Amino acid sequence: MVCLVNAMQAEGFAIPVLVASNDPLAGGLAKASAMGIPVASVDHRAFGKDRAAFEAELLKPILAAQPDVVCLAGFMRVLTPDFVRQFDGRMLNIHPSLLPKYPGLHTHQRAIDAGDDEAGCTVHQVTADLDAGPILGQARVPVLAQDSAESLAARVLVQEHRLYPAVLRTFLQGA
Repeated sequence: MVCLVNAMQAEGFAIPVLVASNDPLAGGLAKASAMGIPVASVDHRAFGKDRAAFEAELLKPILAAQPDVVCLAGFMRVLTPDFVRQFDGRMLNIHPSLLPKYPGLHTHQRAIDAGDDEAGCTVHQVTADLDAGPILGQARVPVLAQDSAESLAARVLVQEHRLYPAVLRTFLQGA
């Protein structure tokens, strides 16, 4: 999120209108606030298993901010098709694998366990199917013989910080 905001502000290709989280203690909220961006949080735990009620509350500040595009960054909740439809074609996510390989969690360990010689990250449009939307960009890194999931994740993260702002800029210019 910080890399996205820094790129938007430095290059002027977008104006961040809100940073929202499902965790009121998320560090990104304080960082965004310090950067002058409005923030909102809706604690998903207060809603138990009622995802629709949680998402209805989360939608309120997002819709009030009137974003042209919604960028997910570190949002680790699966969104319902009804929520995703609100932003059809206007919601992006970054995923730490070379989709369609390894949707979901534990992507780095899965790449190592499979004996892959490369891993990476993917920016994609969000659809109702988990990590299955149209791919907008990818960045690759080698998987080294001595890699752990943590060391691979650290190298992939460097590429995520480069890729996401670049893809967002291109996406907005083409929109």
